Amino acid sequence: MNLLFLHSSSDLYGASKILVAVTQLCRKQGHEVTVILSEKGALSDRLEETGVTVILLPLGVLRRKYINPAGILNRLSVMGGAYGKLKTLCREKKIDLIYSNTTGVIIGGFVARACGIRHIWHVHEIIQKPKILFCLISWMLNRRGTEVLVVSQAVKTHWSRYVDPNRIIILYNGVDYEMFSTTDTPFRHELGIGPDAVVIGMMGRVHFWKGQDYFLTIAGILHKTFPELRFVLVGDPFPGYEYLYTEMDAIIDRYGIRNRVHIIGYREDIANIFNAFDIFVLPSLQPDPAPAVVTEAMAASKPVVVTEQGGAVEMIVPGESGILIPLHDAQAAAEKIMENWPNFGFSVFPLVTKKV
Repeated sequence: MNLLFLHSSSDLYGASKILVAVTQLCRKQGHEVTVILSEKGALSDRLEETGVTVILLPLGVLRRKYINPAGILNRLSVMGGAYGKLKTLCREKKIDLIYSNTTGVIIGGFVARACGIRHIWHVHEIIQKPKILFCLISWMLNRRGTEVLVVSQAVKTHWSRYVDPNRIIILYNGVDYEMFSTTDTPFRHELGIGPDAVVIGMMGRVHFWKGQDYFLTIAGILHKTFPELRFVLVGDPFPGYEYLYTEMDAIIDRYGIRNRVHIIGYREDIANIFNAFDIFVLPSLQPDPAPAVVTEAMAASKPVVVTEQGGAVEMIVPGESGILIPLHDAQAAAEKIMENWPNFGFSVFPLVTKKV
C-alpha cells in the first residue's frame, strides 16, 4: 500500500515518537510511506535517517491560539493552499490511505473524502478547553475519520461524549525496550552528580499543564527534609511558553534549591537520562492522554510517580510499578513520595543518598 502520513509538529516528543515507530513498522511490512510535515525539525531529520520520504508543506495545524476570528481565517487560508497540493500528491503517488497523527491535523479527512480513500485519525489528546475546539474536532472525528484510534481508555472516554464510541479503537503506545538494554549513564558525570546521590527527575515539554512548576514545588518540600536530593528537569518549551522559565526560577529561589536543581533542554539520549534517575515523576496538571515517558521510565526499571488522572493511571500498578499523587497539593504529594521510600529502595530514617 502507498501511505500518506500527516503530522502536526517536527519535534521528537510523545506523538512524534509514535509516528516514527509506526512508519518503521509499515515499511517493514512492505508499504511505501510518505510523511508530510509543516516544517523541518528533529522529527524530519529522524525520519529521513530511517529512509522515509518527508515533504514539507504547511498543513494549517489547528492550535488553541488560532481559536479566534483572525486565527480561523489564517488556518482556513493555509489549509486551502495545502488541500489542492495534497490531492495532487495522492493522485501522483496513488495513495491508498491517509493517516492523520494528532487532532491538530484536520485536513487529512477532507482530502481522503475528496479522493475516495481510507482515512485513519490517531488521537493522542484530551482537549478540555476551549470547548468550541473540542466540539469542532468531535464533529470532524464523526464525519472525517474513517477509523479513530485513541491511545488510552481515558482518551476514549473523553471523546465519547460527542463521538460515536463504536468508531473508536484503543491502541496503547509501545516502547522499544532494546534502547534500555544498557544501564550505562554518563549523564550524572555531565551534571557533576555522584553515583550515590538520589536523583528525582521529570522529562517533557515545558508547558503550563505539564507541571514543571508543580514538580519544583514538590522538590522544594522534599528538600526541607532531605537536603541532599538532586532534581533534574529535561525538555524545552513549547513555542510561546518560554515565560514559564521565569515562574520556575521564582519557585527555585523561594525554596532555596538553586544548587540542587538541574534544568536541561531538549535531549535525544533518553536511555542515558532515564538511567541517571532513581525516581521518575510526571506531575501533569491536566489529564495526560498516554504519556510515553511513563512507559520509557518503566522500561528503564524506574519507579514512577504520576498525578492521579488521565491515561497515566492505566499505565502503572500503584504500589508495584509506581504511585499516584494528588493534583494541586504539593505537600500531600511530597508526603506520599516520602511514605514510599522503602518501596523505591532507599533507606528512610535518616535518608542516606545511597541505594540499599
